[in-house]
Amino acid sequence: MTQTAHIMDTASSQYITASSQYITASSQYITASSQYRVNQCSKCPGDTAYHCVSCPCDMCPQCKENHVKDLQTIDHDVVSHRDKINYIPTQEICVRHPSHVYTKYCECCQVPACNNCQTHRKHKKINVKTAYKTNRQQHRGTIHTIRSEALFYRPVLLTGIKADVKTCHTEFSPLQSEMLTKAQTLKDLIDHVVYDLLNNVLCYFDFKHRCKKQKIKMIRHIVRLRRYEHRYVQPAFTFSALQFLSFTKTALPQIHLTLHTSQLSMTESLNKEDVMESLSAIQITERGNRRVGNQCLLKLTSGAEFHQSLTVPGVDFCYHISCVTSDRVWVSDYRNNLMLTDTTGVPLHRVEDSRSGLYGLHTVNSESELIYIDRNYNINKLSKDMKTTTTFIERTDYTWEPQSVYWSPSTGDLLVGMYVTYTAKVTRYNQSGQLTQTIQYHNTGRRLYSKPRYITENNNGDVVVSDAIDFVSGAVVVTERGGRHRFSYTGHPSGSQLWPWGICTDALSHILVCDTKTNTVQMINKDGQFLSHLLTESQEMDEPHSLSYDVNTHRLWVVSGWDNKVCVYRYITRQDALTDEHRPRPDRDTRYTTHPHNNSSTKRK
Repeated sequence: MTQTAHIMDTASSQYITASSQYITASSQYITASSQYRVNQCSKCPGDTAYHCVSCPCDMCPQCKENHVKDLQTIDHDVVSHRDKINYIPTQEICVRHPSHVYTKYCECCQVPACNNCQTHRKHKKINVKTAYKTNRQQHRGTIHTIRSEALFYRPVLLTGIKADVKTCHTEFSPLQSEMLTKAQTLKDLIDHVVYDLLNNVLCYFDFKHRCKKQKIKMIRHIVRLRRYEHRYVQPAFTFSALQFLSFTKTALPQIHLTLHTSQLSMTESLNKEDVMESLSAIQITERGNRRVGNQCLLKLTSGAEFHQSLTVPGVDFCYHISCVTSDRVWVSDYRNNLMLTDTTGVPLHRVEDSRSGLYGLHTVNSESELIYIDRNYNINKLSKDMKTTTTFIERTDYTWEPQSVYWSPSTGDLLVGMYVTYTAKVTRYNQSGQLTQTIQYHNTGRRLYSKPRYITENNNGDVVVSDAIDFVSGAVVVTERGGRHRFSYTGHPSGSQLWPWGICTDALSHILVCDTKTNTVQMINKDGQFLSHLLTESQEMDEPHSLSYDVNTHRLWVVSGWDNKVCVYRYITRQDALTDEHRPRPDRDTRYTTHPHNNSSTKRK
């Protein structure tokens, strides 16, 4: 029995030892495996901190920064992981009442408050969590701009700022010395004026005042003498004294004393011009905000890359397209159909009073308001919320008919292509709707346009018009900001004619035009030289008829007339040196590369 118990005790101890070893091994396994279970960035070995809802994929901070700057993914919705899991803000202690936390948000004062804050007792308050979510949604656009634009411009701007800081002291030193010299000159001038004022002008005033006092005393003395004479002197003996005193009384006021002083007269070395020159010799010119040219930030890709497409229902042969945001566009046809759609092709709003048969019928301003030509040839403005329509320019001259409109992002002006039988012109209206310019004739006096179907403006201020000469030919007519003719592009250098339809310009000042004769989109530079056929007839795009360039994502929207298909292309990208600057550093001997069209990481040695 004792031997059996001993055997059982030994077996039990071995079992317990084995169990403890198993538990230890299991904990080590869990500890080891936990290193691989932490969320990892989809593009590099880094720990994830952000999540892209559009892709979807997880990213570390460095990959997130590249993701929101890349034009291919610039409009993606990137959130932090705490927002992805419906993050609740950490409770914060009230500054005035340390024993309480912020639970409310005062909408009147726009500050958080606790239950003991009497200052906001009568104000309207909401839950702090609701306020947090609402404010994040309100500032979503600003946050996206900072992520996609400000972070991208930063390395270029910082380079220029650092260079300016080094040269600033050198350039400012001579200006500082000149300012000190001018300041001393001005001080000497002021001292001289003050001295002249105290010693000459004020002295003269005192002397004149004393003379007046003496004159008053003399007059009073004469009056007393006359009283004495009337009382005590007999009339027979009044000759000599009375005549003398009367003469003195009448002659004394006619005597004018002359004081020989400078009376603050400026000499040749001290005049007003010298003072003005001293004050205005040093001028500081306001240079405005520092900006980076698109030539430093953007570049052309090897070719146009197809991004997406959609079909717009409810329209019949599309004529024109105007991009509002990266996912919303206005589309119109040759009838009076003008509608807003998103990237899924779902109609969002329809305008009922647009003019039929026009080409460049509409445009969009910086406030995302639609500007279009109505059936009476008035130019209307539709509010951003699409609830209010106002007449921006009322048609008063019934001779001319508006054919196309374009809102200028640089000036805020509205360019309008006008037409009457056998002649045409382009007019410019300011933001108040007042006519400020008319472009109609060539430098030689002949007419510039036949029928301005579409109109746009280049970055240098050139007015670019797609002009239809007849039903088979036309030209791209370009005039400078003042109206002087620069050039007319009539087609490929090979000699083939051009039948231009939709037209636009991009961030690099290229002019893009739809040629329905060859079913291509041709690219020319700002001086009218042919560069390339950006788009040709393909499976995605049948016959391009209208163009719209999105300045935020640098994508090109193209609409095909026959099948009402809208395609989006990318042919401009950001400079590699900038987008690659903050890419994650490799860990030791391992390198990771990411394919541009997927989220998988490929490891190489």
